[in-house]
Amino acid sequence: MVGSITNFFSKMVERYLPDPLVFAMILTILIFFLGVFITPSTPMDMVQMWGDGFWGLLAFSMQMALVLVTGHALASSPLLRKWMGKIASLAKTPVQGVMLVTFMSSLCSIINWGFGLVVGALFAREVARRIPKVDYRLLIASAYIGFLTWHGGLSGSVPLTAATPGNPMEKTAGLIPISDTLLTPFNIFITVALLITLPFLTKLMMKPENEIVAIDPELLKEEPPTARKLPSNATIAEKLEESRILAYVIGLLGIVYIVYYFMKNGFNININIVNLLFFVLGIILHGTPMSYMRAVKGAIGGTAGILVQFPFYAGIQMMMEQSGLGGAITNFFIDISNKDTFPILTFFSSGIINLAVPSGGGHWVVQAPFVIPAAQAMGADLGKAAMAIAYGEAWMNMVQPFWALPALAIAGLKARDIMGFCITALLYSGVIFLIGLYFF
Repeated sequence: MVGSITNFFSKMVERYLPDPLVFAMILTILIFFLGVFITPSTPMDMVQMWGDGFWGLLAFSMQMALVLVTGHALASSPLLRKWMGKIASLAKTPVQGVMLVTFMSSLCSIINWGFGLVVGALFAREVARRIPKVDYRLLIASAYIGFLTWHGGLSGSVPLTAATPGNPMEKTAGLIPISDTLLTPFNIFITVALLITLPFLTKLMMKPENEIVAIDPELLKEEPPTARKLPSNATIAEKLEESRILAYVIGLLGIVYIVYYFMKNGFNININIVNLLFFVLGIILHGTPMSYMRAVKGAIGGTAGILVQFPFYAGIQMMMEQSGLGGAITNFFIDISNKDTFPILTFFSSGIINLAVPSGGGHWVVQAPFVIPAAQAMGADLGKAAMAIAYGEAWMNMVQPFWALPALAIAGLKARDIMGFCITALLYSGVIFLIGLYFF
């Protein structure tokens, strides 16, 4: 049955799902008209909001581009290739390959979302190189499906923001400690259930060998070595470019800072620390400044989708926030809920809003001012209300190509290649999220 469902959605998205850039443009137009007809905003108001917000994610876009580039460069180092190859070699059959990729991606996403997003896709490529008969599209989809666990893990932006002094909701509801969100029985159940069962779900998605679409071998070709041997008459400039001393000094500087950061802040991983860690390890493992730069040049072409599409989502997010459209959608679900159904309906409202605001932090800004006071008024669990916002965002990522862009760039695939599998994961994981929110 799972295979039939997956085949149905795969055929649908192959026919109707446009490139993520076109999807973002259509969504921009949709949010514009919804803002005009549902909120008091005039067309000119919406135009101004869109334009004011268009460059609002520049810093985040750079962070995401660096996640892709530094992660890809790190994985292309000889030592990392060897390690990933050894782990990938544990899978001997296509079934084992798909399940291993799903499990590794889910586990890495629990540790940190950026780490899981990049490592999962890179690991999927390693498995594909070793098991030629595996469905490459399903492998990359499995890497992205593992991303479902991230909001219940150590880098979940909503629970961490809710527990951080100075966050926008502190004056309204006080701080919501992680003991009420990440460390609760419902979150542990949801996260562990996804970690254990998602590999079996992706196993059931596998197609017969005669239905597997052949993948261009160029996508799986090993990157050429980045190390260069200096000629005997090398100039001073060339020696500096291939200097191991320079690379190791900069690497040591970075490692000292990272150790200091963790000693001062505890195990508080953010995207900047992940990028710095990837960068430092990459330059150390490549051994010379120019060896690392050659690896970066090989990865940088994959950032095109991020650089062009993220501004559209920044504009969409601003329209959702300032027009009040996000609040109107959230209030609709609040108005039809009671104390028992409140987390469930908050979850669904968050999923809908995620199509336009695919950001955990963005969700907290858009939804928390409506959800948290309503939860207080109803006597609902504030921690569960916060996590319902988080889960809805993670859940709807399965049909929102925003977060898939880094994985797709690494894989050399298009969104329509994996979205049929992801929609099946959406349906399945929705059941897990709802059980955790309602029965725990």
